[in-house]
Amino acid sequence: MLQGASLSISTLIVDDEQLARDELAFLLKDFPDVEVVQTASNGLEAIELIQDLEPELVFLDVQMPGLDGLGVIGRIREKGGPAPHFVLTTAFDQYAVEAFRLQALDYLLKPVEKDRLADSVSRAKRALEGKLEKPSENAALKQQPVQRTKLLVKTGNRNLIVDAQDLIYATIEDGTITIVAAEFEGQSNYRTLEELQSNLDPGLFWRVHRSFLVNINKIREVIPWFKSSFQLKMDDKKRTEIPVSRIQTRRLRALLKI
Repeated sequence: MLQGASLSISTLIVDDEQLARDELAFLLKDFPDVEVVQTASNGLEAIELIQDLEPELVFLDVQMPGLDGLGVIGRIREKGGPAPHFVLTTAFDQYAVEAFRLQALDYLLKPVEKDRLADSVSRAKRALEGKLEKPSENAALKQQPVQRTKLLVKTGNRNLIVDAQDLIYATIEDGTITIVAAEFEGQSNYRTLEELQSNLDPGLFWRVHRSFLVNINKIREVIPWFKSSFQLKMDDKKRTEIPVSRIQTRRLRALLKI
């Protein structure tokens, strides 16, 4: 059962009309590869849920009061980091050009027909399968000859040097990266987690969530969480529990044979 869940496409439905949300959710029940994790009724709510839940696929209404669907895609792209695939839904075909400019996965006209919905789901599956294959391909092609073995950590008025392998996890909040080791924690001089990760051993450090980078040798416990997700209890003094994003849950299952 767990293996089946790991293959599902986590999906968010966004539409300002309750009837439209319910109808699409009902149609998607016939697709076992799709798991609707939540629905949203406006653009701002959609952005918040995309950041919190990290869905792999979003069915997004174009015309909504306030922030419309095109605006949602723009803001998500501006924030950087991993973004879901978007399928735009609308009663009008005038937005098709803009949808393709924004590299939307597909464009569905309302009322949504099941055959066209099946095409969108198939496209999403192919896109995600391609995305899952890329990390291993890139790892083989982009081996970095030199990785940092020491990190500078600022704590108080002191600049401490920590062995990279002693890093338990790193987290970012409001643009500041905090490094946590066994005996102390402090701020890093790196600007982003991507930059920090690129200077570390890719076989040892894993970006489990957009806000967390962990040392896989410092994971103390894997804790089952809601909707087939997990949290990692780390080996620091506080036994910090770190969420695993839905996309990275796939890697966790493969890594630990869950």
